[in-house]
Amino acid sequence: MSEYDKVKKGRLLLKGEKPKKKKKTKDKEKKKSKDTEPVQDVDRIAHGGWGKVKYIRDINGSICIEFGDNTYVKALDNGLFTLGAPHDEGEGPSPEEILTAVPVNDTRVAFKSGYDKYLGVSKDGMVIGRADAIGSLEQWEPVFQDGKLALLSSINCFMSVRDDDDSVVAIARQAGSREMCSIRTQKHEELDKKPELPPEEKGSIKEIELNYVKKFQKFQDKRIRINTEDPHVLKRARTDGTLHEALLDRRSKMKADRYCK
Repeated sequence: MSEYDKVKKGRLLLKGEKPKKKKKTKDKEKKKSKDTEPVQDVDRIAHGGWGKVKYIRDINGSICIEFGDNTYVKALDNGLFTLGAPHDEGEGPSPEEILTAVPVNDTRVAFKSGYDKYLGVSKDGMVIGRADAIGSLEQWEPVFQDGKLALLSSINCFMSVRDDDDSVVAIARQAGSREMCSIRTQKHEELDKKPELPPEEKGSIKEIELNYVKKFQKFQDKRIRINTEDPHVLKRARTDGTLHEALLDRRSKMKADRYCK
């Protein structure tokens, strides 16, 4: 039995059958680690961690609008906008070039500058940031096509940068190469996640109206004044993307809002 135990035990081999070589586990582990290794986003790294937005659902929170390469829309203290100075590779936008995106509905968004004003369009096509609330002029429609993006204003003109003074305008009826831009965010793409609503817009229509009244009403006598008319118009306005404008109209009738003249 002792001699038998010395014989190497293994699978029975038939005559003419060659023993199969065992594959090295190192090769499997190396291949597995290679497959699971995350792919680096070179474009995001080149822009300081700010990646391009591909879907409108991802346009929310802190964003920047890029025209050209590493040059971003910059807010001025007079309510106008210009194209900022070029940034080095690997550098993100400056604080005055960072905007806040607020979803309006499934197709439109609003942008707020660092001066807490919403971006709109003047009669002469200048992009301005002087509104305290979102009206029809402060709504923008991101148009995605063939991997490119253009921002359509409420007057059906696309945002672009004027050559002579780098002012940001919305005067082109058609989107050409000059109107192509990129919206960038530090957030990574999150599929199947709906944009987060502002705190004021969470809850029922009545709760939303109360939230905005509390936010903007002048409390001279410490009494909340809410419009008693049927709020069904607000439901329709929320579907149409004109909720903020409808709320402003209802507050203006109460003559107690600091933004309603």
